Amino acid sequence: MAIVKAVNLTKVYNPDTVPVHALRDASLEIEKGEFTSIVGPSGSGKTTMLNMLGGLDKPTSGHVEINGTNITKMKDSKMIDFRLKNIGFVFQHYNLIPVFTARENVSFIMLLQKQDKKAMQKRADELLDKVGLADRKDARPGQMSGGQQQRVAVARALASEPKFILADEPTANLDSSAAMNLLDIMQKMNDVQNVTFVFSTHDQRVIDRARRVITMVDGAIYSDEYQKAKEYDDV
Repeated sequence: MAIVKAVNLTKVYNPDTVPVHALRDASLEIEKGEFTSIVGPSGSGKTTMLNMLGGLDKPTSGHVEINGTNITKMKDSKMIDFRLKNIGFVFQHYNLIPVFTARENVSFIMLLQKQDKKAMQKRADELLDKVGLADRKDARPGQMSGGQQQRVAVARALASEPKFILADEPTANLDSSAAMNLLDIMQKMNDVQNVTFVFSTHDQRVIDRARRVITMVDGAIYSDEYQKAKEYDDV
């Protein structure tokens, strides 16, 4: 069974004034262990699609299921709790808490889940080690490079052991070296731990690593193709 299923999604902004059709009857399914990129030009609907899959926005019509649960009509309070337990997010601008250390940023999701403090710290340290930041766990975002901050964001997204991770333009603010290092880490997590990643991107480096590329044009899915991904460097 697909862990994510979008069915006939349509999203119209400003329907009563100047309608903007962000999605037009778009459907897709994501299986466990996928490394998928949703691509397309600006305004194609790829970020809107990601927001729908993550329960950050609601469609005008259609619905989204996660592990068989229809999230589209969930009340906001229930949706927040559902996201916390099921979905990891990596954003373009990192969204780290500036006064928190790397360890505290990674632990924050677990803190909201009211996990044991000692267990939280242990898991945060393990995840920071996996993204190559074991020696930076006490550094704050302002003391880290953009690439290091984004790796903290990946560790944070993994902290709650989500069903899948949504990454919206995760390499957009990184230089080439930092972007390739981040992609190496995520691709290895996908290969070794079967972590499911879904990207919204226009970055060819991300697209080259994907095993599945979904292309969107004018709010609709134009093509959905599988490909042989480029290999990552061992990290």
